[in-house]
Amino acid sequence: MNMKNKQFQNPILSGFYPDPSICRVGEDYYLVNSSFVYFPGLPIFHSRDLVHWEQIGYAITRENTFDYQNCETSLGLWAPTIRYHEGTFYIVNTFVSGGREVNRDNFIITASHPAGPWSKPVFIKGADGIDPSLFFDDDGRMWYAGNFIFKNPLYEGHHGIYLCELDRKTFQFIGERTVIWDGNRVRGKWSEAPHIYKKDDHYYLMIAEGGTFVEHSVMMARAEKITGPYEPCPRNPILTHRHLPLDHVISVVGHGDLVKTQNDEWWMVVLGVRNYHHHHFNTGRETYLVPMIWEDGDWPMVGSENGLVNEKERIPDLPAFLPIPRTGCDQFEEKELAFMWNTIHPPVRKFYSLEERPGYLRIYLQPEIMEEISSPAFIGRRQEHREFILRTVMEFIPASEKEEAGISLVQDDRYHYHFLKGKKGEQQVMRLWKVEAGNKTLMAEKAIENIQKIYLSVVCRTANYYFYYGFRENEFCPVAGEQPAEVLSSWENEGFTGAYLGMYATAGHSGSENMADFDWFLYEAI
Repeated sequence: MNMKNKQFQNPILSGFYPDPSICRVGEDYYLVNSSFVYFPGLPIFHSRDLVHWEQIGYAITRENTFDYQNCETSLGLWAPTIRYHEGTFYIVNTFVSGGREVNRDNFIITASHPAGPWSKPVFIKGADGIDPSLFFDDDGRMWYAGNFIFKNPLYEGHHGIYLCELDRKTFQFIGERTVIWDGNRVRGKWSEAPHIYKKDDHYYLMIAEGGTFVEHSVMMARAEKITGPYEPCPRNPILTHRHLPLDHVISVVGHGDLVKTQNDEWWMVVLGVRNYHHHHFNTGRETYLVPMIWEDGDWPMVGSENGLVNEKERIPDLPAFLPIPRTGCDQFEEKELAFMWNTIHPPVRKFYSLEERPGYLRIYLQPEIMEEISSPAFIGRRQEHREFILRTVMEFIPASEKEEAGISLVQDDRYHYHFLKGKKGEQQVMRLWKVEAGNKTLMAEKAIENIQKIYLSVVCRTANYYFYYGFRENEFCPVAGEQPAEVLSSWENEGFTGAYLGMYATAGHSGSENMADFDWFLYEAI
């Protein structure tokens, strides 16, 4: 078969799936992404062809594993690394809280199978910085590579990469750390995301530089000993789109991880974004796949025809993998939420049920509101497409003017759209709220019939959202006209997450025993 005539479509994981890390075990490939404050955390995927992926679980499923109390949306679980060695899967990760450069707690979890269950975290004493990685050498030694900030930086973004051996049983440092990359050597900024690979007689160090937006890039260095000294690749960066206009179809590529297939091909998973009007992107940072080759003195280089990450690319030389198709409609007929659903922070109390009214998702109104750092009664999924329609049918009667329930579109705790059913006096109303930079504005309020059941719909046409309600399945009553989608753009707030779409119910800082029932939720590209 001529594989060059077969192509796949990037991204391989659409929507907010950033900071991909990958490992191979035989003919199976496993991938993990950052999840920040969304729970369950660290989604795990499986594939056999690198193109088609199925989610098989989460690495973080216990509500009390971490303290999210001081975590705004772009904090929490940052870039993980997944590795396999002698029958055990390892994930090393950073939990960030209190601010982006405040508390950075690095830990390791393990599992016999990546679907879980995963162990409780073991925190690595003295491990600062972010984006840690693990490397198991041929002699069985276990190494930790991480990022750090120089105490006396020479310029903004003067970071480095250090290496230290880990005890295989305790996961604690052995001996002294060694600085293996000083950003000042190449005047690099925000050196992070280190991964070490061994090929032939050299150790290769791959990192990200330039920050995760405009100047993002992938850099490479190599050494004859794992502790260095490391020689930078003369063609650095080996992958970047920073020389392209920001309105290029794929932008801000970086933060990659390499994998070698059983057929001796090399591929990189890497994050990137799909921009629209004025460089905005609501789908967040997504996972892309790019071929790699080793040429020119055994340095890796991008194996695509133009040296870029492309929307269409030749497929890997691997047998086709056909996972069970994932539907965009949830009828809420199972006893557990599907993998696509997340809450903001682990719930501090159980606020939903799939069993009390079989075939419905019941959400109990909570006092928390979305505009604060908390765990609101919100269950959402990622926006995966520039253009989509989502629909749900809700049964809810507000008991007071503080109670509201319906659909919310979320970027972080300061940027939202809320399309909610509420009450004004004795009259039920539909309200559209816009929250921008923490400022909440009522965009529309319409009196509606005082009945329990209502259909809610949101349509996205790249740069605008449109909101509709109705009392029959095919009735679409518009509210407020088009609303700019850029309010939920990651570019707008320099956030690390993408837009989430889901169901929300609040009692507005008051107590309530009320509930909203959702019969189904449909999301599909248009």
